This record gives sequence, C-alpha cells and structure tokens, in this order.
Amino acid sequence: MNKVYPSAAEALKGIVADGQLLAVGGFGLCGIPEALIAALRDSGAKNLTAISNNAGVDDFGLGLLLQTRQIKKMISSYVGENKEFERQYLAGELELEFTPQGTLAEKLRAGGAGIPAFFTKTGVGTIVADGKELREFDGETYVMERALVPDVALVKAHKADKSGNLVFRRTARNFNPAAAMAGKVTIVEVEELVETGDIDPDDVHLAGIYVHRIVVNATPEKRIEKRTLSEKKGA
Repeated sequence: MNKVYPSAAEALKGIVADGQLLAVGGFGLCGIPEALIAALRDSGAKNLTAISNNAGVDDFGLGLLLQTRQIKKMISSYVGENKEFERQYLAGELELEFTPQGTLAEKLRAGGAGIPAFFTKTGVGTIVADGKELREFDGETYVMERALVPDVALVKAHKADKSGNLVFRRTARNFNPAAAMAGKVTIVEVEELVETGDIDPDDVHLAGIYVHRIVVNATPEKRIEKRTLSEKKGA
C-alpha cells in the first residue's frame, strides 16, 4: 500500500468533506501541519469542527480556516493570539467547547486507545462539568469525559519512512502522537522521508499502523507566536 502522496492537496483528496470532525496536531505554532492546513483551506471544506490545542494566529495555522469561515466549532484549551477567533466567538459566529489542556490530551489518547470515556477530577465544580455525569470514587468526585475520535487527523512529524513510522522532533512531539492515534484517517506532513527500515525501531515514536497518508514538506515556514530577545549582559 502506497502511503506517500505528491502534495498536500492530493493527500487530502477524497478524504476531507463538509461537516467533519478533525483533529489538528501542534501546540501554538510548534509542530503544526502547515501545508495540510493550507490545503484544507483550499479544498473549500466547510462546517468543520476542529480539535486543536489552540486556534493558530490570524494569518497562519488554523487562523487561515477561521478567515475563510470554514470552521464552525473549535474544541480547544487555549484560544489566545487570534483576534479573528475572538471576534467570531463574541459575535456568536463560532462555537467553542473549552476543554482543560490535560483533559483534551486524554480525550484524544482515549479515542486512540478505544476507550469511550474516562473520569477525571479536573473541572469538577466548574462550568466544565455542566451537564456531565459525576461519580464518586474513594470519597472524591469525578466528572466523566467522552473520548474524541475525529474523522480525520492532520499531523506534523519530522521524519517518516514509507510505511508511516514516525519520528517527532523535540517539542513538536506535543499533541501530534495523540491526534494521529485518534483519527479514523490520519494524514501526516513530514520534513524527511526515508525508506522502510531506515529508522531504527528504537527511534520510532509512533508506529505506521496509525498513518494512512504521508506528504513531504521539506522546508516548512515554522513560525512562532512571539519572538523575545534578552539583552546581552554588559551590553
């Protein structure tokens, strides 16, 4: 089975559609599948629900899909740095399911592990628990959270072999593995592609069984939200 596609647009073809639930890897702008996000914008798919730690910035990452109004709902844990997100949400044009960051990670991990729900203390006594089942364990109250199983997961990795075995680079190994495992179909953007067997098994961070399609983006832009420089001592 050939998992390698010549472009991000080709990798999405026949997979993405209106009204889907999508998971997008990354943390802020670190480790986001930027070529796949741009191709998703160009696909015109609309009424999407996006699961992501954040919503990008105004002109990059998921911010591109907010500009074109292709996202109807965000399931996120952080939504700063994006004025268009703020404007749409306050105007009632965008739905938001605000989720604690650890809970969001566990909802994806559980989805990938085939666990339909789990109990956590996070959010008990707050609006996060509104409308959800509460249960007591050992004298403590927990809230039940449902797992997330997205129709499509868009993921960024540093390296893949042609079987889809993945290596993530440093902090880009954030929500990406969990998103990849949870997706019914997982499409991965990588900077380097090697032959199957060229990656030492001990170096594989995620097995290729979770990966359906691969596209190479050898020179990603890799933006950061804010650049802060410290003054040199004695300057």
